[in-house]
Amino acid sequence: MVDGPLSDVPDLTGLLLDAESVDEFLQALVDRALESSPAADGCGITLERQGRPLTVASAGSRAMELDEKQYGQDDGPCLQALRTEEEVLVGDLMGERRWGDYPAYAVAYDTRSSVSLPIAAHAHTAGALNLYFAKPDGWADVDLDFLRALAAQATGAIALAQRIGDAQEFAGHLQAALKSRTVIDQAIGVIMGQQRCTAERAFTILRSASQHRNIKLRDLCADLLTNITGRPPAQDGLRPRP
Repeated sequence: MVDGPLSDVPDLTGLLLDAESVDEFLQALVDRALESSPAADGCGITLERQGRPLTVASAGSRAMELDEKQYGQDDGPCLQALRTEEEVLVGDLMGERRWGDYPAYAVAYDTRSSVSLPIAAHAHTAGALNLYFAKPDGWADVDLDFLRALAAQATGAIALAQRIGDAQEFAGHLQAALKSRTVIDQAIGVIMGQQRCTAERAFTILRSASQHRNIKLRDLCADLLTNITGRPPAQDGLRPRP
């Protein structure tokens, strides 16, 4: 194993914040891992969410094809690493008896050994950092401690990326809800004026019409406002007070 200072491991959280996208961050991570492992022919990152694995970044040769083979049979060292949260070192695929016909497929691609390190094992998204080598025990010439530290930092950075993504998705849902509420409130006001009734009664009238016509309440209210004003309601949701 090649010695190397762990202080050389980059601050991946900072790298994530500097990246234009999560995809760019993951690609930078793969490039860094392959650069630190000159004996490797290929490197990839597998992420699995809701049981669906995907190679989200790769560098060098073979990684994409070898990953895809494992996904196709739902078995292989990279999937084992991300699902068990344990690293998987494969010394020689030539004599490997695990993982169905994957070993023979890998050997046909001139790949004899590999290492898979778990990433994001404690986040909602499980993952693995995978390196492939043309010779048996290729990972023996790699600083595994360096790669472990890299994977550990990636775990936190990917968890942060997911939190940001989930927050943005929530914000999008909230904004859509605010837009819908605005349109519904406007329609309630129209019905109150037409029927000279309370807001509760106006809402009941709109909801009954929505159910009778089998369309969403927001769409019914938007149609009502469009027919009255001659144009669709504004889509900017609630505005802040001046």
